[in-house]
Amino acid sequence: MTEAEFWDLVTRTEPQQSEQQCHSELTAKLTELEDDALAAFDKMFGKQMRRSYHWNIWGAAYIITGCDSDYAFAEFRGFLLSLGEDWYNKVIADPDCLGELTLWPTKDDFAYPFIEDFDLIAGQLYEDRTGNELPFVPSGQHTPQGKKFSTKKKDLKKNYPKLSALFPF
Repeated sequence: MTEAEFWDLVTRTEPQQSEQQCHSELTAKLTELEDDALAAFDKMFGKQMRRSYHWNIWGAAYIITGCDSDYAFAEFRGFLLSLGEDWYNKVIADPDCLGELTLWPTKDDFAYPFIEDFDLIAGQLYEDRTGNELPFVPSGQHTPQGKKFSTKKKDLKKNYPKLSALFPF
C-alpha cells in the first residue's frame, strides 16, 4: 500500500460529509482490498494517527468541540485524516489552520469533526474475513506529545486566533 493509495481511501469526498457517510465509504473501499493490503492500510492508519497525537492538536479540538477525552480525541484525529493529506499535514504543522476551513460536518447545527471507530474498520473487516486479529498498533503514546495546552481563554485566543474567532467561547 502506497501513501497515495492510503490517502485516496481515507479522504472524504465532500467537506460536509457526515461521520456515517465517511465510515460507510471507507468500509466499502476497504472491503475491496485483499487481506495483506488491509493489514498494510491498518498499519499506515496507526502511523498517521500517531503523527497527530499532540497536545497542540488536542487544543484545537478543545476549542472546536470542548473535546476532553482520549476517545473523542481519537475520533477527532480520524476526522483530520478524512480531510486528506494536504490538510492533515497542514494541521500537524499548525493546528490553528483549521480556522480556515469553511465547511464542516455538523450535528444539531454545531460543527461535528468526529468519525467514530474510523480506526477500527480495517481490523474488523480483517477479523470477519480471517477469524484473526490484526496486530495491535497503538494510535499514540501514553500521553500526547508536546506541552499540554492551557484551557485559559486568554491563552487559547493567543495560541489559536483563527479557531477562537471561528468558535468563540
